[in-house]
Amino acid sequence: MTSSKTAQAPSQTTICIVGNGAIAKTAALGFAQAGHSVTLLVPPAGPAAPSATGEQPWDARVYALNHTAHTLLSSLKVWGALDAARIAPVDTMVVGGDGAQAGALAFDAFGAHVGTLAWIVEDRNLNQALDAALKFAPNIQTVSGRASALVLGVDSATVQLDGGASIRASLVVGADGGQSWVRGQCDIGIDYRSYHQRAIVTNFSCEKPHHGAAFQWFTGSEGIVALLPLPGNRVSLVWSAPDGLADTIMSESLGELAVRLSVLADEKLGTLRPLQPEVVKALPLALIRPHTIVAPRVALVGDAAHVVHPLAGHGMNLGFADIADLLAAVAGREEQRSVGDERVLARYARARKEDILLMQLATDGLARLFATNLEPVRIARNLGLNLLDKLPMLKRRLMSHAMGK
Repeated sequence: MTSSKTAQAPSQTTICIVGNGAIAKTAALGFAQAGHSVTLLVPPAGPAAPSATGEQPWDARVYALNHTAHTLLSSLKVWGALDAARIAPVDTMVVGGDGAQAGALAFDAFGAHVGTLAWIVEDRNLNQALDAALKFAPNIQTVSGRASALVLGVDSATVQLDGGASIRASLVVGADGGQSWVRGQCDIGIDYRSYHQRAIVTNFSCEKPHHGAAFQWFTGSEGIVALLPLPGNRVSLVWSAPDGLADTIMSESLGELAVRLSVLADEKLGTLRPLQPEVVKALPLALIRPHTIVAPRVALVGDAAHVVHPLAGHGMNLGFADIADLLAAVAGREEQRSVGDERVLARYARARKEDILLMQLATDGLARLFATNLEPVRIARNLGLNLLDKLPMLKRRLMSHAMGK
């Protein structure tokens, strides 16, 4: 059974996972269900939030999970534990350009030969299902503590904690986000570039049904706006807005934000109204490319391994693909090799290289292309969207990669 300790940590484990988000929890479940002893190191808990009464409000943070994520979570018996009433399938994706002659591109599940393109899942829904699974998972110990040092050895790595406790493991998995402590302890360099944008996230009700369609508009000077379907006549906003515009939006009411969005959304969704209680967040956006995702006895997953622009909604999906490939590399190792063996980790790094690079190039390239307001560039990109929309074979290949198929 899972146990929780706040003082002395276990001295020995096969795999130590550092992190407290959905990626860390999923990795812990994956390794535990594969038969490995796992220690999940989480930060000390803050004050408990008051428990909600009645129906939970809709979470401002949502993920567009693809088929790779669905397959992994299903294999770990987590997908079936999600609150299905709060999941919205995406059946159509509509992308629009900017200006009077805006280009347009549409994908649908029928054309991609799948039942659905993706699923919109709230952060809270996902984490609640993972937390429930962790409570009953064998082979997992959850340790609450603050890491102070990481000592890398030939046969093991040791995570030292404030207060003198330590965790010795054959493999340490850094699943601790874009500002990864594990990555920093390994002296892994990064390429960092701010997009000078913030992702503004909140939810609205819509006058017209969305019919399972996700909408995205590349607006040039005002950034990238996405409205993702939620169950019922509700949508979730992800607006990658330049910093100056983000400051203005965050100083306004959500009613004023709805008016701003009506220029784009009125024809498709009708009048938008803020969901109650009103919740809005603004998250800074940057590109982070670590020079490697492995070190002796260490593997990075999720945002610790890569941070990309959210315009394609695949940051979380990359993390789930990391976990699937790391689990496969460990499961396929030769009998004499430990889980943290150098060759095992090299295989993981090779398996992830192409997928991560393609997503970095695609998201960064699109973000740069659609941030340019020069008229010839605007015309060319709108023509490009229209041309791509008329090439079904290329569209299917793009959708297959995005869906993780």
